[in-house]
Amino acid sequence: MIKIMSLILETPRLKLNPILDSELDTLHRILVNPYVRKYLCDNQIFSLEQTSTMLQESQKLFQESKFGLWFIETKHEPEIIGFVGLWYFFAENQPQLAYALLPHATKQGYATEAATRILAYSFQELDYNYMLASCDRPNVESQRVARRLGMKQIEERIIKGNPTLFFRIDYQINRLKKV
Repeated sequence: MIKIMSLILETPRLKLNPILDSELDTLHRILVNPYVRKYLCDNQIFSLEQTSTMLQESQKLFQESKFGLWFIETKHEPEIIGFVGLWYFFAENQPQLAYALLPHATKQGYATEAATRILAYSFQELDYNYMLASCDRPNVESQRVARRLGMKQIEERIIKGNPTLFFRIDYQINRLKKV
């Protein structure tokens, strides 16, 4: 059995901590934030029960596959500002890169920094050859993050009536920055 806390990841400014059972309320607070739910949750308000189910699935994924959802915590003044991770959407063969930041933490490079670390982990520790990410067409900020990560748009699909963009990056050893 994997010790979930052995999967703490770090960057120069951030600490990425696997989300624990005891942190259900914090995850729920992020998911119901209007800024986060607008794009990540199709503007649905997740119940505490739905968030608990999501957290249980994340912990199961950590135990079985060494990935799930990590809280993004700033190091300078410790504060949880969102989450990042790998998650199954749309019945793909492997999980996608996913992240959410609270509005006060946007436009500071945190999403790019956290996502870069998850990509490195995905390629170097989990041996993935590529990674996908998707976002709603109106989510311009997530599109910018994907492009800063070196991802290229490969497809657009209509999912639940919403235009959804898909981005992909292939693993290249010499291209991945150390974080």
